[in-house]
Amino acid sequence: MGMPIPYESSGRTRQKLRTRDALVAATRTLIAEGASPTVEEAASRADISRTTAYRYFPNQRSLLIAAHPETERASLLPSAPPDEPAERLAAVLEELHRIVLETEPQLRMALRLSLDPETDRREITLRRGRAIAWIEEALAPLLDRLTRRELHRLALAIRAASGIESLVWLTDVAGLSGPEAVEVMQWSAQGLLRAALRDHKRAAKGKRR
Repeated sequence: MGMPIPYESSGRTRQKLRTRDALVAATRTLIAEGASPTVEEAASRADISRTTAYRYFPNQRSLLIAAHPETERASLLPSAPPDEPAERLAAVLEELHRIVLETEPQLRMALRLSLDPETDRREITLRRGRAIAWIEEALAPLLDRLTRRELHRLALAIRAASGIESLVWLTDVAGLSGPEAVEVMQWSAQGLLRAALRDHKRAAKGKRR
């Protein structure tokens, strides 16, 4: 039996996509206001009938998952990126954390959903690895010193110490403000970069002996 076709993907698709976008936008606004909106509440905010809203989102979970912030950007580097890996990494993380702070309520909601055992992980965009690709691009000049495997491991370590997950711990548990948390995440990333380069240098020296 084939996969069901989303309601907005058949017939009058442009109008249906506009309706879906309106529901998602209303949901994001409600989440930013501190709510965990139901389909009915999002429909009311978007001035769309409940019957219509349920055609797009059969339950609250599917609605909240759809409200996860999206970005189609392939890169977070500035238009004229610096050459130094440390500066490139700082620029990418500055932009990443700007996005995280701007969409923090929606990201927190997505994080809660991703930790719910009833959530199908394939539905959550939170962990699709886009941030890892952005970090790897920032570190690309290091490929003359690090192997691709080493660079990927470094990108994973930096990602583990940044993003919404780290922000939540640093603010909710450690008691930092958002900007203070961002400063710590930047500091951690640069420390990991320096440690990776030191390890590589030691390994290279060991091979020459």
